[in-house]
Amino acid sequence: MSAPHVERRAEHAQPGPVHARDDASVGELIGDLTGDLARLFRDEVELAKAELKEEAAKAGKAAGMYGGAGYAVGLAVLLASLAAVFGLRHVMDIAWAALVMTAVWAVIGAVLYATGRTRMRTVRPKPERAVDSLKEDAKWARHPTN
Repeated sequence: MSAPHVERRAEHAQPGPVHARDDASVGELIGDLTGDLARLFRDEVELAKAELKEEAAKAGKAAGMYGGAGYAVGLAVLLASLAAVFGLRHVMDIAWAALVMTAVWAVIGAVLYATGRTRMRTVRPKPERAVDSLKEDAKWARHPTN
């Protein structure tokens, strides 16, 4: 699903042809260049925001599907656990069978928690590459001849 407003913004973000003015001073030309760079940066930010909004909507819908799937799996696990308890009832008392299944799920939960916590510590919430790229762009904008 493509967003036409994103494409329209991108078309408008393109600066028109640059014509050198014979009577323009160096200061005016630098001012024009600075204004053009600022406008280009604002247009790029607007385009990025529009793209992120579109992608966030798609991600939200997918997350809803994951939530529904998780609920269905939770019900399946509950029913399988009950079936295991009733199956173990033929070998031991039903109370002990329920306690065994509770212990199994407690161990599974602890392992999943520990694994998730370890992986979460490796997450970097700051977009490092994008920040580095913006720093490079800003450095170039301050000294375009370097």
